[in-house]
Amino acid sequence: MRMSALAEAAGLPVATVKFYLREGLLHPGVATSATQANYDDGHLRRLRLVRALTGSVGLSVQQARAVLELVDDPGDDLYATLGRAVSALPPAAAPPRDDADPYPRARAALDALGQVYDPDFAAVGQLEGALAAAEAAGMPITPERLAHYGRALTEIADYDLERMPQEPHAAVEYTVLGTALYEPVLLALRRLAHQDAAVRRLRDGD
Repeated sequence: MRMSALAEAAGLPVATVKFYLREGLLHPGVATSATQANYDDGHLRRLRLVRALTGSVGLSVQQARAVLELVDDPGDDLYATLGRAVSALPPAAAPPRDDADPYPRARAALDALGQVYDPDFAAVGQLEGALAAAEAAGMPITPERLAHYGRALTEIADYDLERMPQEPHAAVEYTVLGTALYEPVLLALRRLAHQDAAVRRLRDGD
């Protein structure tokens, strides 16, 4: 298909498709002349993915590019690739402290949950920043809340990993894109669960 048809199928302006091409988010089509190229379903799938990452997920072009580069060239180490993907996603990680305990809040939280503490994994710095922000606001995460959140999220993580494809490239794509695309779903579901719980409590109190 021509670029105009590709853009129409993706629900995007042609100018946006050209921008994604220039930024390297979309791979070039097959040239048919000096100014024309053909595109296929792979380009359409990629455009829809880019639109989801930069729209619904809210990534910048640079962040989306970093995620897509990992999908295109994941390497041999799934753990390291996931770490690089997490570092490309918001929120920004807290800078490590210049001592033997770079992320003390995160380490204490993960120790309490019985989870692996790897200060080189980007989410550890992200957790440190989030815990520090909660403390600064006068709403620190209590041990009870931490334990409850940890149980629920461990169940989600186990569910995700049980469904991970066995083929290495597919496993990386599933893990990286699942991290980017499903975390906003979890956030929205938590907010909606709060709404539902509040409505039920008000109804039960009548």
